[in-house]
Amino acid sequence: MSDSSDVRRYLENWQDEVDSAWEYRAMARSEPDPRLAKVYANLAAMEEGHIGFWEDRLQRAGAPVPPRRASWRSRLLGAIARRLGPDLVLPTIAAKEQVEQNGYVKQPETAGTPMPGHERWHAKVLHQLVSTQPRGLQGSFLGRLEGRHRSVGGNALRAAVLGANDGLCSNLSLVMGVAGASIDSHGILVTGLAGLLAGAGSMALGEWVSVTSSRELAQREIRIEASELREDPEGEGEELKLIYEAKGLSPSEAETMARRLLADRTTAIDALAREELGIDPKDLGGSAWEAAVASFALFALGAVVPILPFLFFRGTLAVASSAVVSALALFGLGAAITVFTGTPVWRSGGRQLLLGLAAAGLTFGIGKLIGIAIPG
Repeated sequence: MSDSSDVRRYLENWQDEVDSAWEYRAMARSEPDPRLAKVYANLAAMEEGHIGFWEDRLQRAGAPVPPRRASWRSRLLGAIARRLGPDLVLPTIAAKEQVEQNGYVKQPETAGTPMPGHERWHAKVLHQLVSTQPRGLQGSFLGRLEGRHRSVGGNALRAAVLGANDGLCSNLSLVMGVAGASIDSHGILVTGLAGLLAGAGSMALGEWVSVTSSRELAQREIRIEASELREDPEGEGEELKLIYEAKGLSPSEAETMARRLLADRTTAIDALAREELGIDPKDLGGSAWEAAVASFALFALGAVVPILPFLFFRGTLAVASSAVVSALALFGLGAAITVFTGTPVWRSGGRQLLLGLAAAGLTFGIGKLIGIAIPG
């Protein structure tokens, strides 16, 4: 008879497998490429087998087997995949598999079964998909935002949440600082709107310059590659041959592949750009205007929250309402991050709430001191 700690572990493993199967099924149903859809369906089928394994263990331990129901996090990821495409959730799910790939290695129940190998294989497959996916997020406005927040995660949806968080935190601090200086409600509203426009405009301009510069740099590198191909086609062919050999082709196969590509100049330039430079000539970083508009909208979405109460209230009530509404938004944005990190909602949301309110409180205090030192 298994003890209670074993039963808890069985239930945790079972829930993880239920969640993974749910996510893979959602990705398979929404994947337009039939080959990738089959990969996701196969992964889901493997997870179904793992679910059955842990249900058998629970029954042997005399523990009830719950109904198969995915967690809220997995249901949300599945909904995003179905409505917006599996590419948006792929990095999040791949990161989770990477962390959990050795979870069964030290569990005695899975010794001698293929389950530990399955988990490592899942992580490897998803890592390859994230690394080589040609359509994915590259070039989209969310992909551009991902670069801005690369240090906190490898996921464009999370970057979008953080883009809205930038606007919320910065404008909340601005509004509270002005409120601390005892400026009237109309003045606070005007200041908040100015902060929204200035911050969103700065974000949009930064994204436009970033995407445009990236595109121009990529175009210059492709021109250089085209010039090298024209001047030394044999040398470029040798480079392609070595690249394909490094990818696992035999020398004869690599030479045949390189010769076939070099037979057409356009195809050769495309292959050299992809293989040598890591550039997709059809993409080149996406639309600068799309990136600018999206950055403006996401920042403004967060920045408008602290100033909304000043449209309806005046004085202390407006300031208090702004703080309450912003606090709720801070907690909500922090909680949204848990979809990608898996941390408890109360911890992530509470941390975001405390940090945001601390920044607002600091600027409010500074504004109060300035208002006292420089009376109107």
